[in-house]
Amino acid sequence: MKKYFITGISTEVGKTIASAIITEALEADYWKPIQSGDLAYSDTHKVEKLISNQKTIFHPNAYGLQTPMSPHASAEIDGIRIEIDNIKEPSTKNNLVIEGAGGLLVPLNDKNTLLDILKPDYKIIVVSRHYLGSINHTLLTVNYLKERGFDVVILFSGNEHPTTEDIIKKMTNAPVIGRIDEEPYFDKNVIKEYANLFKDKL
Repeated sequence: MKKYFITGISTEVGKTIASAIITEALEADYWKPIQSGDLAYSDTHKVEKLISNQKTIFHPNAYGLQTPMSPHASAEIDGIRIEIDNIKEPSTKNNLVIEGAGGLLVPLNDKNTLLDILKPDYKIIVVSRHYLGSINHTLLTVNYLKERGFDVVILFSGNEHPTTEDIIKKMTNAPVIGRIDEEPYFDKNVIKEYANLFKDKL
């Protein structure tokens, strides 16, 4: 079974939509280890609402934090400390999609970052979206992961920006599995269309 970790070059770049598409494409289980804020309508709720298959199991967060901030800060507000040993990958015989929180080096406490929960067998999908500074953020993220031996691919999100994307492809030499366009809305049908489009590239 394959395990995919979805991370982004920053926040609000499209990780949750990407996670829904990959989950649907593989009929995989879904796990968001750390949720910061929006607990009543979390990323798990959003993915559950967007997929069509009946096979996916949604595993509970290791940490559900009240405030939409960096996990270390949100945990402090809640009066707890995130312990890396408490973040245990769920047991499943299915493919597993794991959605990160923010970027790769988001701190979990004063010692650990999100990078510390990654395992060697994870395939990392980096969601990259064009904005001023996104080239730097993408190169830092992808190259940092590659230097540590991870299998890394890129998924572009939003409107095409050739000058940005071309230099990212050249300077990372990482495979690109596709693009999620700037759609007017995302529902089960749109997610299913993208899932069919990406399925053979996963």
